[in-house]
Amino acid sequence: MTGKVLITGGQQGIGLGIAQALHATGWEVALAAELSPQADTVKAALASMPGTTYHQHDVTDIASIAALLAEVGPLRSLVSNAGVPAMMRGDLLDVAASSFDRCMDVNLRGAFFLAQAVARGMLEQPPAPYRSMIFITSVSAAMVSPDRAEYCISKAGAAMMAQAFAARLAPAGIGVFDIRPGIIATPMTASVAERYDSRIADGLVPARRWGQPGDIAQTILPLVQGDFAFATGAVIPVDGGLSIHRL
Repeated sequence: MTGKVLITGGQQGIGLGIAQALHATGWEVALAAELSPQADTVKAALASMPGTTYHQHDVTDIASIAALLAEVGPLRSLVSNAGVPAMMRGDLLDVAASSFDRCMDVNLRGAFFLAQAVARGMLEQPPAPYRSMIFITSVSAAMVSPDRAEYCISKAGAAMMAQAFAARLAPAGIGVFDIRPGIIATPMTASVAERYDSRIADGLVPARRWGQPGDIAQTILPLVQGDFAFATGAVIPVDGGLSIHRL
């Protein structure tokens, strides 16, 4: 059984891969991002998924959440995917407040209050069919990169956010999961592709390849369908073995 899923940042990269996979299996997909509906990435995303709706929304604008959810309607699932990187990589001793605040506002604060509102709506619905919330965090929630500390800190907070929602919503049968992508080929990582190509080939990622949005999407499908309902709160790395502790 399918239903409606809201995906933040679903117009490109990992979010788009998830949206396309869910759409292909019959889900009614709603995308939310701050881009204009006339943006090329938005147009391309919608063209690839007939029937999908797009809702222009800035996740940092907490006051507009109620209007967004009223426009989208009842949800069976939320995929909290919108995120931003550090504005510039460099020494953590030089991190600017503007970059720190941007990561926290999007990756943590905005994600939290949207999930809070979605959770309230889900609790007002009957316990069946199954409902879920998926947080796309990062291996950076536990693997430190001192040259983008603000991003890692925001993702560590997002990981704890997922745990908190999982514990709160478990009695209502709402599954909550923390998906941690590794090095994934997306527009966000395009600027560092050359830096990672040789490192991946040399074994930084045991699978010896870049991850693709489709790798994340295939992990999402059984979670939103309820196949792992009793595993609520699970942390799932999708990283080709990157986060495995090795000697």
